[in-house]
Formats: sequence, structure tokens, C-alpha cells
Amino acid sequence: MGGATAGGTATSGPHVPHPPRRPSPSPPDERRRSTDLDVFMAGTVFLDIVFTGLDHRPAGGEEMWSTGMGSAPGGIANLAVAASRLGLRTGLAAAFGDDAYGDFCWSTLAEQEGVDLSRSRRFPHWHTPVTVSMADAHDRAMVTHGHPPPVDLGEMIGAPPRSAAAIADLGMTWSGGESARTWVQRAKEQGTLVFADLGFDPTGAWDRTVLEQLRHCHAFMPNAVEAMAYTRTETPQEALYAIADLVPLAIVTNGAHGALALDTASGEEVAVPALRTRALDPTGAGDVFGAAVVVGTLERWPLVDRISFASLCAALAVQHFGGSLAAPGWGDIADWWADLRSVAGATAYEHSLLRRFAFLDDVIPTGPIATTRRAEATLAHLSDLPHPDGAAPPPASM
Repeated sequence: MGGATAGGTATSGPHVPHPPRRPSPSPPDERRRSTDLDVFMAGTVFLDIVFTGLDHRPAGGEEMWSTGMGSAPGGIANLAVAASRLGLRTGLAAAFGDDAYGDFCWSTLAEQEGVDLSRSRRFPHWHTPVTVSMADAHDRAMVTHGHPPPVDLGEMIGAPPRSAAAIADLGMTWSGGESARTWVQRAKEQGTLVFADLGFDPTGAWDRTVLEQLRHCHAFMPNAVEAMAYTRTETPQEALYAIADLVPLAIVTNGAHGALALDTASGEEVAVPALRTRALDPTGAGDVFGAAVVVGTLERWPLVDRISFASLCAALAVQHFGGSLAAPGWGDIADWWADLRSVAGATAYEHSLLRRFAFLDDVIPTGPIATTRRAEATLAHLSDLPHPDGAAPPPASM
């Protein structure tokens, strides 16, 4: 796979006709009119090298040939690419080495994916972290190498840019010292809606003091395991209610069981089922979900539409290998919707999807962003769409 196409955004391909557009159900968030960015984020960028098509993962001393390989920026780049492909003006603060890996990740994000890197920095004699992933039909294994960046994220960011929204990893800001925590507080003080996430705690401590940062946040989006552990609750529903006591928008994702959400400002509470799909690689699915929630929130969609849209974007992502490579653009979403409409509800399940996603007629954009798709040289040549005969789509390859 060449560097120019590994993480690129393709705009070619047949035009997908859409039904006549009706007026948007609600005006976009006024914050976007007076900000430099729609969404800002900070974290670690890795060069991801993904080997696919393995019958099994190699044993000690064994050399194997894979049928596919992809290279792309990973880590926080998964989230940045997902947001940018959905049309958000996206800014990222991250450290990049002055090596070839850093060159590749920087150019892919800045030139191909349109991510604003003005708060990112290149560091001489510091190499970009690298992750190698090997995926077979059952699981994947990863090896990562890297070193802490020369300066912490708080120092790198300084005063955060004026942005309608920001996405923060509470674990990273909590462990990053006072300056790392301060940027989230300063973002809120200037009117930014902060969407928080928090990863799995391998120590098993699940330190609740991390949640103190939620006082600066508009939304919290953990998965069910994390949500129950940090809130000391027994079910995802109870965890949702505990989180709703801490932030205006509480969301708990629960894998194949879907997602729960509660908006305390509007009083909306929803439970959205996951789409039926064959997951090939879950890498980056949570990032895609989060980026889609930000899109719907800034556009002031009803809560059920926001969570349904996020679930759709995540479902489209897991059908392909590759983290940021798999993040869908509006073109991929339009393709899925056009194909679903073409079968006219051939099954009861498809008819339910037509009802659930009818709002897409109002929100699928026109213009260049509507053609944004995954890079054709890697992933986009394979269809995300459910086959009319109900057969599963073929496995993805790169």
C-alpha cells in the first residue's frame, strides 16, 4: 500500500441520487458561527501497520505471508479522521517525530484528511510511536513501541483554540498533570462543549476521582464495562443514571446490545439497538461513534437520531480493517442509505431501518463533503451495504 492512498479520502465514484431535501429539523449550533474549529482533540498518534488475511497468528519462529496490509495514522488520529470525514472542521494536538513515520502521519492527516495540526508539534530525534497489528479470522494481536513525547499535551496546547466542541480522554488528562487538566477547563470557560471518554483501567482500581473532571464536561461516553466499574453500579442502565447526575449528556455504549443515552436538558432518554453486521475489526469504532455524536449534537438533532446515526457510523466502520482507514465519510453513509431504500424494506428488519433512519433524508449533505468516502485503494472498493438476499458481505481486505 502506498503512503499516498493509505489514509486518503476518495471523492471519485458514481453519484448517489438522494430524494428531495426537506428543511433541516433544527438550526445548527450557533457556536459554530464564531469559532475557528468545530471540534478539537489531543492525544497520541501512532503509525498503525495492519496485517490481514492470516489463517492464524504466527507461532514462535514462524514466518507468515499475509494477503493484505494497510498503513495509517492511529491512536487519536482515528478520532480526528472520523470527525473530519463527517464534515467537522477538526483540530488535533499531538506530537510527531521528525522521522519518515511522522512525515507519513502528518501528511496523511493534514493534506489528505484536512485535519488542522496547528497545535501539533514535530520533535527532532524523537520517533513516532508504532503499532503493528496482526488479524486473523478470530482475533488480533498487537505490538507497540514508543516513548513519552518531550513535552506534555497541556504545554503543547497552551490556550485551546476556540472550538464548538472538544473531545477529551479523561485518563490522559488526569495522568498528564495540572497543565493537561487545565486545557479542558479553559475550553469549557470559553464556551466549548467538552465530550469526555475514559478507557479501560488495566489496574482494576477504577479510581472514581478521575470523574471529578466531568464538572467541565458536557457529555460522557464510556462503554458499559467502564461505566459500571467507575460508577460502582450493576447494570448499564443504572450506570447511565449515575453518569446523568454528573453531566448533561450521558451515553453508555454496550457493543452488540446497542447504546443508551440520557439528555438531562431535554429529558430525552433512548435505548438504540445495534445494527446487525459482521464485525471484522472493532479498532476505532468507539472513535467513530463519538465523532458522530458530536456531529448530531452540534446540529441539534433529537437524541434518538444522534445515537442512531452514531451507531450506524460505528457499524460501517467495523465491517473493515484498519482503524482510521475504516472511518466512513458522508459518501459511505449515502451509499448505505440509497441501497437500503432500493430494497424497499424487503424484510421486516430492513423496514425497521427505513423507519429509524428516515431522518437521513434531511441531513445527508450536498456538495463536495457528500462524496467523501474511504480511500478506494484500500477499503472503499468493498461495499458496506446489506445484500438484498440477506447474505453477508464478503470479508474485507486491503
